[in-house]
Amino acid sequence: MKSNLVWRGVVIAAAVAIAIVAGFPLKDKIHLGLDLRGGIFLRLHVETDDAVRSEAEKDMDRIVEEAQDADISGAKAKRTGDATFDVTGVPVDGDEVIGKAAADYLPGWDWSREGDVLHFTMKDQNRNQIQELAVEQALQTIRNRIDEFGVTEPVVQREGINGSRIVVQLPGVDDPERVKRLIKNTAFLEMRLVDYPGPGDPTVPTREALLQHYDGKLPDNLEIMPQDVRDSRGRVIDHHYYALEKKRVITGRDLKNARPGLGQFNQPVVNFTLTHEGGEQFAKATEANVGRGLAIILDKKVVSAPRINSRISDSGVIEGSFTQQEVEDLATVLRSGALPAGIKYLEERTVGPSLGQDSIREGLMAGIIGAILVVLTMLVVYKLTGVNAVLALALNIVLLFGALAYFRATLTLPGIAGIVLTIGMAVDANVLVFERIREELHHGRTVKSAIDAGFGKALSSIMDANVTTLIAALFLFQFGTGPIRGFAVTLSIGILASLFTAIFVSRWLFDLVLSRRRRVDSLSI
Repeated sequence: MKSNLVWRGVVIAAAVAIAIVAGFPLKDKIHLGLDLRGGIFLRLHVETDDAVRSEAEKDMDRIVEEAQDADISGAKAKRTGDATFDVTGVPVDGDEVIGKAAADYLPGWDWSREGDVLHFTMKDQNRNQIQELAVEQALQTIRNRIDEFGVTEPVVQREGINGSRIVVQLPGVDDPERVKRLIKNTAFLEMRLVDYPGPGDPTVPTREALLQHYDGKLPDNLEIMPQDVRDSRGRVIDHHYYALEKKRVITGRDLKNARPGLGQFNQPVVNFTLTHEGGEQFAKATEANVGRGLAIILDKKVVSAPRINSRISDSGVIEGSFTQQEVEDLATVLRSGALPAGIKYLEERTVGPSLGQDSIREGLMAGIIGAILVVLTMLVVYKLTGVNAVLALALNIVLLFGALAYFRATLTLPGIAGIVLTIGMAVDANVLVFERIREELHHGRTVKSAIDAGFGKALSSIMDANVTTLIAALFLFQFGTGPIRGFAVTLSIGILASLFTAIFVSRWLFDLVLSRRRRVDSLSI
């Protein structure tokens, strides 16, 4: 009996020691959530159809390239929907070429001929896969950008299992507009050769003036893009226009790194380096076009169009009318990669730090009042036996905070609610056991046999109540977001700690008291 008490006491002491070590110092281990610390809450929607359209355009260009490589020079393609496009100019005897190209490069498409037109339709499975991948890529890209921004303990997660919404929580951030720009900025970087105006030509203020250079009709291989003209304060006051080749020299996918720096006149710039493959392609293009303008484009707007003075291999500079903060944000966005689709803001909330402090104070007060009431109730109703439940409750709280600190959990207002609920539930099992012991004593059993029967017969009810609550908490964690998950985490840990203290610790305390007496005739319960 004594050896049994010793090893159980060692287990309890070890659990307490581990919890104390894991939780010290508590303020450095448990971080405060958005509703307690203040910050920004955003709910975003990923425009997955953008990704579908982008993939359709890429596959459409691939089919045309394969047709032209097979000497079908008249092949042309036009997108007719988000996931459909038509190809014309392919004779009937070219169907074999198109069929082979579709089988090799477009396995996610169905196609058929109707007269002189080839209709291509994306398969539902392929479309769903592209949309799913777009959300996952957007999630990772936003998470990378937030990490670069330097926010402590951010929450960036998908809402639901297969949804297209993303929830972003940024504790301690008080500049929502900068965060929104950083997140939403697609930052699709591309570089194209300038056809007009060249480095020595005057700027063109309107699209109409640019078209006059081409006698009113722009060639098929060119595209018009604007450039913002800013004043000394960074405000857009005018636009210039360029006719650029549609073929891209390089894109943001060829970037290896990007970082803020200073130009030759100490103006903020972005220095970038390219991958090996991108560097070779860039070197070949710049060597063949020395003297021409090279437009640096971000999100369909020309940032700058410098003259190519010599061959450039694996590095370069993005110059423009940037502020230092804009340069830092642009470098961050380029390093984290471009978003695969557009982002739409569905909800935005800003929580002030003073409101968070009020929540902490009131949550702490609720916990203290709840604990006091529970302690008084147990002592009044169960007399000295209630001390057993109070000690188990104290240990439960120690284990709860130790586990939260070990997992470096983020404490939210619903999390505090979970802790307060745990305080109430911590003695629930003790109540079941104590009432069963009372009943057994009323039936004339001895104290020891009543305690044995109390724990034995109440066990099934205790397990039923706690396991069903634990299952509900797990579902909340699986399908909930943000604060709901915080509540589920604290509730789950609290339930497990309650089972340990009510069944294992409480019984050990009874056995410890009984072992010190030769005979026990009554129990203060």
